[in-house]
Amino acid sequence: MSYLDKISLKGRDANPFFRMMGINIVSYGEGQAVLSMDVRPDMMNGDGWLQGGVYTALADEAMALALFTVLKETEITATISESTSFYRGVRNGCIEAEGTVIRKGRKVAFTKAVVRQPGENGKTLAESSASFAVIERQ
Repeated sequence: MSYLDKISLKGRDANPFFRMMGINIVSYGEGQAVLSMDVRPDMMNGDGWLQGGVYTALADEAMALALFTVLKETEITATISESTSFYRGVRNGCIEAEGTVIRKGRKVAFTKAVVRQPGENGKTLAESSASFAVIERQ
């Protein structure tokens, strides 16, 4: 059973990290994915702001899920590199990440993600870009 089949069947329970972090799957398909999560007190840094690694982790998962929607059934993926720029902090509420595949080659794929507060007036909190290895299953 493919990862997308598991997501379709079990939702966030298909991914232990989603369960642990409280990540919800909003949408996915055709090279895009949107994930959301509530900000929790145990995710804060010492100054009371959401720790920056949480932005990066949510963006990474959104980009990976977006990439899975364009992989062949015989392909898997692994993050090669990722860069995140942080623009705004949050102390509570909900955040979401929208991941998009920019280009998928035979060996490497390039993606981007925007982390924001949901809604029409949601402010951009961070942006990430990543490259992923595209690996043929043995």
